[in-house]
Amino acid sequence: MSFELHPQLAQDTTVIGHFSLCVALLHKDNAVPWVILVPKREQLKELHHLPMQEQQQFLYESQAVSQALEATFRPDKLNLGTLGNMVPQLHIHHIARFKDDIAWPGPVWGNTRGEQRNEQEQAQLQTRIRNVLSLSSLFTPN
Repeated sequence: MSFELHPQLAQDTTVIGHFSLCVALLHKDNAVPWVILVPKREQLKELHHLPMQEQQQFLYESQAVSQALEATFRPDKLNLGTLGNMVPQLHIHHIARFKDDIAWPGPVWGNTRGEQRNEQEQAQLQTRIRNVLSLSSLFTPN
């Protein structure tokens, strides 16, 4: 079986690039920088369903994304989360949070205006994040 991204994730994001395990996506919501990692495995709902070696690989990739968000945006806090209540495909959110963002101190889910970046803004943000991630030997730009 080949990996296929859930349609909702495909609609809400653009691809930044790939790691060996995950595809890195940039959420289009303009409230905050928001990267989502999706393991390229079919029918996967929970992180603990991955073999231990792939769980460790996920941690390496998650660390690369977290460090890129910190280096690029200097957030007050990084939020990592996996809900899966509406999109069952395993995907892990990496969200740069700021004390002055629209949802602070609450969660971003349901607390933004739902406004998306335009194509140019999205492409510029993708490039900024991709350039930092490209410094990691784990990452392959898309």
